[in-house]
Amino acid sequence: MLNVVVMVSGGGTNLQAIIDNIESGQIRNARIAAVISNNANAYALERAKKHGIPAVCISPKDFSSRQEFNEAFLEKVEEIGPDLIVLAGFLVVIPPEMIRRYPNQIINIHPSLIPSFCGTGYYGLKVHEAALARGVKVAGATVHFVDEGTDTGPIILQKAVEVQNGDTPEILQRRVMEEAEWQILPRAIELITEGRVKVTGNIAEVS
Repeated sequence: MLNVVVMVSGGGTNLQAIIDNIESGQIRNARIAAVISNNANAYALERAKKHGIPAVCISPKDFSSRQEFNEAFLEKVEEIGPDLIVLAGFLVVIPPEMIRRYPNQIINIHPSLIPSFCGTGYYGLKVHEAALARGVKVAGATVHFVDEGTDTGPIILQKAVEVQNGDTPEILQRRVMEEAEWQILPRAIELITEGRVKVTGNIAEVS
């Protein structure tokens, strides 16, 4: 049974998708050991409490320096002892020390088909605004391992979503969530718990 820590900054719809898949038995070999947010008002913390999952808030704003936060953040994570860390809309840069401590044990969901519309500055609605401004016909989402770059780690799963005439960033964001993110993030966790993801260099092979 893998101990999973889910990190989230907002409403937690991807967290809910993970919880639903665990409770339905689709993900059989994992339990959410804790939910961590940098935002005390994040609804994700309420979602966790409703399902009896420990919920923790730790924010850079509560520390005098980023280094102090990084140390406290890593200490809190190590206290929980995760086998897998899932970034489900977490808007805090993961400290390099944590990435080195948990190599190929941290995954992220990004709302585009990497390498399009990713990297520094591309998060949340900004991704979909950029996609529509470029006139793309296909959007989507990517689950990838986290390395010390921004959205540069090995890709585990991707799913395409058609862009429709009249889409606004908000409408496209919702469709990408429903048709891609909420499907491939739980699926990636399931594959990892089953030992079906192997990383060689910057390539993740799924069996």
